[in-house]
Amino acid sequence: MKKIALYTILFLTAVSMLIPFLAMFFISLSGDENIFINYNNINLSFMSYRNVFKSIPVIKYFLNSLTVALATTLGQVLIASLAGYGFARLKFPGRDILFFVMILTMMVPPQVNIVPLFWLMSKLGWINTYQALIVPGLFGGFGVFLMRQYFLNFSSELEDAAKIDGCNEWKTFYKIAMPYAIPAIATLSIFTFVTTWNSFMWPLIVTNTESMRTLAVGLAIFKGSFRELTLWGELMAASCICSIPVILVFIIGKKYLINNSLEGAIKE
Repeated sequence: MKKIALYTILFLTAVSMLIPFLAMFFISLSGDENIFINYNNINLSFMSYRNVFKSIPVIKYFLNSLTVALATTLGQVLIASLAGYGFARLKFPGRDILFFVMILTMMVPPQVNIVPLFWLMSKLGWINTYQALIVPGLFGGFGVFLMRQYFLNFSSELEDAAKIDGCNEWKTFYKIAMPYAIPAIATLSIFTFVTTWNSFMWPLIVTNTESMRTLAVGLAIFKGSFRELTLWGELMAASCICSIPVILVFIIGKKYLINNSLEGAIKE
């Protein structure tokens, strides 16, 4: 009886989360801008999707967002893994102080960094480039903190066994520690990809041409592009396109989100 009640609650919760996405999809199939008034007369078609592709360069925006999100995710995972492993397993002067200073950066609101970051990008000549969109996202205290906490639980016996087999610190890191940390890497990858994909403020500030706009910025400009009437079908169609990569990334990465501390390091 308890299981039935639990599954019922989980099912209702899942349905409540799916309803907004289903509503967005069905609205995208309606070409009627008065859908919220004439909701009893809905003609479903893919006209809104065709209009979106005709109105704005969706493919270019999509590729820009995908390039930035993938590059930022790969770079941050690599840097955070290296830094986290160093803080967790290596001993060097000032390690704890340096880690504490890095943790303090997590307390600074991102909006505070926009002006100095923009000034730095301007001095480097990176305004309206992929470098400006990618490089600032490669470094983050959260990723280092997450990986450090995971590597702190790394088995010292495995580390000693690797050293006995002739592995140096670098080989121990990428042959033993990295497979062990797959759940943490998957978590950080999903978090970074979703955050970067949905980023709006920084791409809006640092880009000034249509060819460099990301999908989030392009969608916002499309919504407010001197339209007296909001075309809900086209807007929802663009939103559906924007949400596809995030859903795919979660579906691909969710199987790695496990809590088995030996998963990936030891295979039976």
